[in-house]
Amino acid sequence: MNELLLMCTIAGRRAAIHAVQVQSVIEIENITPIPGTPDFILGLTALRSQALTVIDCSLALGLDMACESAEQRAAVVEIEGHLYALLVEEAHDVGEAHSAPVEVPGGFGDGWQRAARGMVETDGGPTLLVDIEQLVSGGLREAA
Repeated sequence: MNELLLMCTIAGRRAAIHAVQVQSVIEIENITPIPGTPDFILGLTALRSQALTVIDCSLALGLDMACESAEQRAAVVEIEGHLYALLVEEAHDVGEAHSAPVEVPGGFGDGWQRAARGMVETDGGPTLLVDIEQLVSGGLREAA
């Protein structure tokens, strides 16, 4: 398998995003709220004069705990021409998947069942492989 992944922590769990989907990892200082949006959309921030929609990954998973970290780190991704900053607790490093994704076992909750493509083996142990499109939608597609 040996595919490169951005290793991160989301909602207290080891997670990974395909490195080819990540444009950069940034520290977010200012977020401008957007009235009337779901709670997992924290607002907008700027990166090199481009607006990024800031998504709290923990809230997007349907968990009641917002991402609380001393440094607000985010993975910048693009989906259908729109830039998103996926707020994570920690962004560790780039590593490799040493296995193909397997089904996410029970006990992780509905949010992870929806937003994970599966679990892969990494140097750090079993890791949830994030489906960024599902994470960004925050369950809105299912609610519609």
